[in-house]
Parts: sequence; structure tokens; C-alpha cells
Amino acid sequence: MTMPEPITIIGVGAGLLGLMTQLARRYFALAKEVVDIVLGFIALVLCLPVLAVCALIIRLSSKGPVFFSQNRVGKGGKLFEMHKLRTMYVDAESASGAVWASKHDPRIVATCRWMRRSHLDELPQLINVIRGDMSLVGPRPERPEILAELEKRYPQVRRRLSVRPGITGLAQVRNGYDTSIDAFRYKLEADLEYIERSNWSTEIRILAATLGKFKDGSAH
Repeated sequence: MTMPEPITIIGVGAGLLGLMTQLARRYFALAKEVVDIVLGFIALVLCLPVLAVCALIIRLSSKGPVFFSQNRVGKGGKLFEMHKLRTMYVDAESASGAVWASKHDPRIVATCRWMRRSHLDELPQLINVIRGDMSLVGPRPERPEILAELEKRYPQVRRRLSVRPGITGLAQVRNGYDTSIDAFRYKLEADLEYIERSNWSTEIRILAATLGKFKDGSAH
């Protein structure tokens, strides 16, 4: 009786390991979507008083709607409308077009700057999470115009579209929010690391770090 070649056994083992890894990632993604919807709904209900206060301030500060919706690129390159509290003047980009937001952006209403610094303007994205457009944790979604520019310099940026975008992510916890195409490379490195190593432990650590930054007033 001849014994199987070692290389054959190794090959079969590697194949099974690869299959098990794929199945684990698939089940993790499905479970994560359910958890996102449940936690997103709970968070939205708890944040309603904060949203009401922010909405009142926006109404009293400038003309225009309280909420602002903008096309973003989601999983698989699918476009969706991402919701935010409006902290900029109406038609702020009518002359400039799509540009990167900056710390002292003149397009932002003065009385709403604190909403941007604390990222309370992102709270309406909990609706996107409940709808399945976004996740609580994941790479931040880009605008189509910005993504087109990024692809010219960073071809691997398309890998970020393999998962649902998030309200917060490893890049935001580690580096904050990018303000230029040059600074984006640090964000991309963190996002790709998250995609490769995402698990429940990573999700919890990122959410905890995000809440910690917000509590310390260092979310920017």
C-alpha cells in the first residue's frame, strides 16, 4: 500500500484551511450585519434627544434643511445616499465643486463647528446602518469624485469596496480623519489592515476607542 505524497496532504490541508477561512469570514459578515442593524436601531433611539438639540441649533443658525444627503460609494461600488446633519452653508460647493474638508473650513457654519469636531453630524448615518448601506465599523465611504481621484494614485483603493463602509473605523481611531489626498495613504493602510483582520475583538476595540475619543473631546 502506497502512502500519499506529503505534498498532496499539505495541498489538501491548505485547501481545507482556505475554505474554512472563507466560510468563517462569510458567517462573520452575515452576523455583523444583523448586529449592526440591532445596535444601530438602539443607538438611534438613544441619540434622538441629541439629534433634536443639534437640529434646533442648525435651524437657528442658517437657512436650509437640517439634514444633508450626499452620494457615496458603498460595498461593491454601489452608490447610496449617506445622511448627515447639515453643518455647511447651503450650496457651499457650488463654486468649488467636490473638495476635501479642512479643520478651519470656511464652508462650515460657525455655530455648527463643534458638531463637526465631535462628529455628531455623523449620527444620521445610523439610518444608513439600519438600511444596510453602512456598518458601524468599516472604511469610511468616499464620494464618487474623490474616489476617482484616489484611484489614480492608489489603485488598491478598490479593495476597500469589498466590505460595507462604516461610521467609524481603524483609520479614524488610529489617524483621525484625512484632509488631503496625500494623507489618505495612512487611512488606506489602516483600512486594508482592518479588512484582512476583522473579527469581533477588532470591532469591539474600534467602537470602544471611538467612544473614548468622543468622551475625551479628541474626535477630530
